[in-house]
Amino acid sequence: MSDEHESGARERSGGVAARTRTRGPVETMDRTTLERRYRLLRNYCVVLGALVIVLAVVIGMQMTALDAARSGGGADAGSSAGEGRATAEGRDGAAEACPVEARREADDPMALGDADAPVVLAEWTDFRCPYCGVFSRDTLPVLIEEYVDTGKVRIEVHDADFIEGEVSARVAVAARAAGEQGRYFEYLFAVYDDMTDDRPEITDERLLEYARQAAVPDLPRFSEDLGSEELREAVRASSDEARRLGVSSVPFFADTGTCGALQGAQPVGEFRSFLDGAVEQAEQREGEQ
Repeated sequence: MSDEHESGARERSGGVAARTRTRGPVETMDRTTLERRYRLLRNYCVVLGALVIVLAVVIGMQMTALDAARSGGGADAGSSAGEGRATAEGRDGAAEACPVEARREADDPMALGDADAPVVLAEWTDFRCPYCGVFSRDTLPVLIEEYVDTGKVRIEVHDADFIEGEVSARVAVAARAAGEQGRYFEYLFAVYDDMTDDRPEITDERLLEYARQAAVPDLPRFSEDLGSEELREAVRASSDEARRLGVSSVPFFADTGTCGALQGAQPVGEFRSFLDGAVEQAEQREGEQ
């Protein structure tokens, strides 16, 4: 064979070798390995698709939480980190179109602010909910100063036993017992100031200690009221009403004028935006009358 032929053969051989060396990992796999990897990829895609669907359903449930009440729907409830706006703001409805009714009772121990304030913000809370504690410690004092004390907003609390059932109800009864002596919010702050990621064990002594911190004047009466069936029934009725309205987690807030809602322990700026809009709409309604 001539040198020219040998050289051409080496070039062709080298080209084949080069192409062999640059083959991808998939090309070198046997059929069984390829099928196994294909099945794994297909399973990953199925799982990812399921997660997307679940997320869409959860968001949809939150966006229609109060609308569920109109069709008689309800939802299981639990704690929430802060999901945001739960329903669309700016419904054209007057107050009667909203299933959440303002109490507007001047001597309501579970309310803060003027009974005739332009906006009534309904709050649902569970005394075993850490995020309710975050709201009460970090945000509620700011809202009291900027909106309640200035006469713009009234806050009405609705208790619920979503998180720990009877334990949640027991603390709610204790807060109502303090409210019987005009110290509801002082008791609420005492409970939530003690709230951590590890919820404290609830005992009669701990409930009594909260009462001391809240400066409840008649402690023997408070202790007796802890066993009040009337107060327990009030907590039960409040929880049932929350479920009927479709409140699915706490803390949950609704403007009773427009039925716009806010869910979770949102940053104070989110509450300012929400309440400023509610006050503006209330003033517009007042001007149209």
